[in-house]
Amino acid sequence: MKLNKQDIYNSLDTITAPGEGKSLVESKAIKNVVIFGKEVIVEVTISNPTLQAKKKIEVEIMKVIHDKVYQKADVKVNVTVNAPEKPKNTINGTKIDGVQNIIAIASGKGGVGKSTITANMAITLSKMGFKVGILDADVYGPSMPIMFDVAEARPLASNIDGRSKMVPVENYGVKMLSLGFFTQPDQAVIWRGAMASKALNQMIFDADWGELDFMLIDLPPGTGDIHLSIVQAIPITGAVIVSTPQNIALADAKKGVAMFQQENINVPVLGIVENMSYFTPAELPDNKYYIFGKDGAKNLAEDIDTTFLGEVPLVQSIREAGDSGHPVALQDETPLEDAFIEITKNMVSQLVKRNKDLPPTEIVKITTMAGCSAVKK
Repeated sequence: MKLNKQDIYNSLDTITAPGEGKSLVESKAIKNVVIFGKEVIVEVTISNPTLQAKKKIEVEIMKVIHDKVYQKADVKVNVTVNAPEKPKNTINGTKIDGVQNIIAIASGKGGVGKSTITANMAITLSKMGFKVGILDADVYGPSMPIMFDVAEARPLASNIDGRSKMVPVENYGVKMLSLGFFTQPDQAVIWRGAMASKALNQMIFDADWGELDFMLIDLPPGTGDIHLSIVQAIPITGAVIVSTPQNIALADAKKGVAMFQQENINVPVLGIVENMSYFTPAELPDNKYYIFGKDGAKNLAEDIDTTFLGEVPLVQSIREAGDSGHPVALQDETPLEDAFIEITKNMVSQLVKRNKDLPPTEIVKITTMAGCSAVKK
């Protein structure tokens, strides 16, 4: 069989470049393809310097050529690493006085439970002894006022150094501000990006947040104006990506990761949380049904060389607790509390590693509390 270079390129176009969100061909990672009879030499350049990433791309290239072009081809892959040096001390945005670590909770797709993860992670951090705040940045679909049973509350005003500032609403030990406090439940927010960004800046800088160990930002789905406004306005310490195991959600989650890894944004991705991982009926407690697929987010984390923070099952009580304004993490000594403790511990562990390399946020230390692993500054 005579091998054709275009067939080789077509097959390589089906492989995603590590951390790029584009194919090897589209990202121009393939530098050359040389054919000598049945021998194929592929020269590829990647930005990930890890041995795991190099081995993975080598295996994928060999496999796709064998599967799609010619099974008996003698494939050799030469991998070159071209990792641009990232400035270690560059943090975008204006610091919020008193706020130590700002964590963006994001998802590429709506409906994957990002706000649920944000609310329960905030509760878990608070139970561990941290001072926690939530900025509900989902201006078109704010949900934190309902999830924290404060839908009827309104932020008060305080005078700080002669300047009037909003006082965040507080419940369950968590401070929060949301556009939901300033609109009626049936009122649609029909704003252009500039108006939404201005409202967010007011909730960030015209508020008296006090001392916070963590500010969690519940971002809207997608990768649009709000996301850019946030990363430009304040120094994001790290990002957590939420996805379900479903392929469609994973594809969008990958775009969310790629957004934070853009050179002009450069926000460390602390890891990925898989929500709605499996369903266990009450009458069959030993059974697990993987309705949306199995290990999707775990595999994605491995593919893009980031950390899998943990999984949350599809449980009716999580939805009921959120709708009733009592996040499920408030319940002590339950499997769901354990799941959120595990996710939160893993997030903080990644934050510790991140803070060793990138100032100015303070390092968070892990301690032990009440017989279970916890985290403390």
